[in-house]
Amino acid sequence: MITPVHEKDGAVPAFRKALSSIASATALAMGLGLGAASPAYAASCPSSAEPTFRGAKAEWVLSCSRGRLKVYGWVEDTLPDGRSALVDVWPSGGHHWKLVEADGVGERTNFDFEFPGTTSASVKLRLSR
Repeated sequence: MITPVHEKDGAVPAFRKALSSIASATALAMGLGLGAASPAYAASCPSSAEPTFRGAKAEWVLSCSRGRLKVYGWVEDTLPDGRSALVDVWPSGGHHWKLVEADGVGERTNFDFEFPGTTSASVKLRLSR
């Protein structure tokens, strides 16, 4: 037989509040963990990002001038794991994507791309397979 729990001295509400906090923290951590594997940013200019995760870090800026999108920054391989750190740049407007690679722990590769007629792009940091 199940005995109903009655609220006494706020014990049940406090327990529910603690359980809710734990669930929220777990969901946040899982979301951050999933996103850290491959941060992607769809952005319009002006904007910037500094993603980092185990094995790779990068920094980039999107800016616009005279009808052209400029995407510039760097990518760095941070772990001797045999994998390269990569940045993919996918501009809107039908332009071809660009790939930047840093291969070897401590290697940093700079990049600077311009795309006419667009003001947005999706930029993604990832590791090679």
